[in-house]
Amino acid sequence: MNTEFAIELIGVSKVFYPPKTEPVVAVDNVSLSVRRGEIFGLLGPNGAGKTTSLRMISTVLKPTVGKVLVAGYDTVREPDAVRRTLGFLSGDTGLYKRLEAREMVEFFGRLYGMDEALLKSRTAELFEILDMTEFAETQCESLSSGTKQKVNIARTIIHDPPVLVFDEPTSGLDVMVARTVTDFIRRLEKDAGKSVIFSTHIMQAVSYTHLTLPTN
Repeated sequence: MNTEFAIELIGVSKVFYPPKTEPVVAVDNVSLSVRRGEIFGLLGPNGAGKTTSLRMISTVLKPTVGKVLVAGYDTVREPDAVRRTLGFLSGDTGLYKRLEAREMVEFFGRLYGMDEALLKSRTAELFEILDMTEFAETQCESLSSGTKQKVNIARTIIHDPPVLVFDEPTSGLDVMVARTVTDFIRRLEKDAGKSVIFSTHIMQAVSYTHLTLPTN
């Protein structure tokens, strides 16, 4: 990264214009910054604009007003550079049902252009860390919600990006799997120095993960 900030939102607003109805302001004049090696939490109820903000960071949406920077790259002018720099776990990302868990993760690694030897070793490492080895050859359609989320996390970080965006990563998970996920996020910060922005509406996830919360 060529900046002290992993993520910056500068005066960002997002307005949607549905046909035949009034405009909807989803995000209104938000400014925040996430430093390198920091876990940063967006805490708020459903509908507060958390997912819209994260989708602007990940280049899925463009801000109506303002600027979003990831590792110094502008998400509108330099989207390809941004996508190489981050991993994005969306709350509604699906898996290819007929692919096995390992095949799914390796498929995303190839999309990122990873060398095959590195891809194999990185996949083995993540399956060990996330306790995924026993269902590595199971088709995704047969996995539980918790094991599917582990596959989603692994495919998000397979290319070892320095910036990670997690949208409600523990939503719908049982207590033990949610604890595994939050443990892993803390490990990313402590051991790998990753920058993580993490949205949730669950206060327990905030207190356990020791998130940095935005202030006015």
